[in-house]
Amino acid sequence: MAAARKTFAERGFDKATIRGIAGEAGVDPALVHHYFASKEGLFVAAMELPVDPEAVVSLLLAGPREEAGERLVRLILTITSDAQARQPVLALVRTAMTNERVVGMMREFMTHALLGKVAQALGVSPLRMEAAFAQMFGVVLVRYVIRLEPLASAELEELVALLAPTIQRYVDGS
Repeated sequence: MAAARKTFAERGFDKATIRGIAGEAGVDPALVHHYFASKEGLFVAAMELPVDPEAVVSLLLAGPREEAGERLVRLILTITSDAQARQPVLALVRTAMTNERVVGMMREFMTHALLGKVAQALGVSPLRMEAAFAQMFGVVLVRYVIRLEPLASAELEELVALLAPTIQRYVDGS
């Protein structure tokens, strides 16, 4: 699984091969085919989310509404600050750039399992919730993929203080 996550994260779905993943893991490709049947099966198994979506929704909704922006920023930055948790997310992003099936899977998951539930519970329009997520998604890409300085090395608390008011404005509708 570690070899699959690493390969998908580095190469994306389309450029990763079962042979390459098996080589990275030091196993025969037939063994990978036996347990996962296909590259798609391996991808689905390897892309375990770093957190439980229900726990994320509960955490985002716990506490005062006027602090929801801060909770969202802190959660995303905390999760992505862990390289192991970040790797599957980046693999999904890279794969989504070239694979329409993965885009659909990500879109469906984000809409139904996370953003839609949080938006409904907070009484925020889906457009505002998606815009807030898009901003944080951009921050994660710039911080960990492009590694643009000084954002890449900024302290978590500095970024929370910078970003939370903007994300809160999406939540408040102002």
